[in-house]
Amino acid sequence: ELPPSEFMQVADSTWLVLSVVSNGREPPGCQATGVTKIARSVIAPLAEHHVSVLMLSTYQTDFILVRERDLPVVIHTLAGEFDIYKEEGGECVPVTCDDVSNGFLKPKPPASPTLHPVQSPQTRFCVLTVAPDTLPAIATMLIDVLFYSHSPPWDAAAGSQDLDSITFFSFSLIEGYISIVMDAETQKRFPSDLLLTSSTGELWRMVRIGGQPLGFDECGIVAQIAEPLAAADISAYYISTFNFDHALVPEEGIAEVIQLLQQRQESGR
Repeated sequence: ELPPSEFMQVADSTWLVLSVVSNGREPPGCQATGVTKIARSVIAPLAEHHVSVLMLSTYQTDFILVRERDLPVVIHTLAGEFDIYKEEGGECVPVTCDDVSNGFLKPKPPASPTLHPVQSPQTRFCVLTVAPDTLPAIATMLIDVLFYSHSPPWDAAAGSQDLDSITFFSFSLIEGYISIVMDAETQKRFPSDLLLTSSTGELWRMVRIGGQPLGFDECGIVAQIAEPLAAADISAYYISTFNFDHALVPEEGIAEVIQLLQQRQESGR
């Protein structure tokens, strides 16, 4: 419904959402498996079959976005390990490989993925949610933060390698569930009794992937981060955006994460 604008860039692909749950009876909003937990079973196999993905972690669950044209490959790749359902009229209907066999093309062997640089700013982040009925109480503050605060200069170098801090604010509203990522300083501007977080109130550090906009045609970017973190049993909150990918990890584990990713960079050279 957004009107065409010279200021708005739209990717030419249509994307579909995959939601991975441990069984078919979990209602929306249950704590999900986590990006590192699905690294080997979903993210890595899709990368091996040259499927580009976008990753969207939320407070409640994790979503994997795949291009609609890649759906036959996705289903053939994952059907051996997962029961796959599609939503039709609000109901979940089983999907089999036979349903998409006419559109299945044997994927080409993927080229060696590009090892993108990673940057870790000093900014500390919070992962939060808010009850939908209290959203109006913080709406004005949300609008101010989203559209009017901390705007970087348009001529700032997007690929700057010396990031002491980073401006990042993420708000998602999915099936009535709200998820917010903001830096710890911005959190102080909101009423503390309305923002809900885990009982530990842990803080997160960010690893940003990419020295320049990544695009959508390359595969294996999420896998480069998720697989080594999964092997080390480090949880991660992953958000793909139009230009860069971002992985949030618990603050106390950031040194180990940087070391793991640096080792992967060196081994890939």
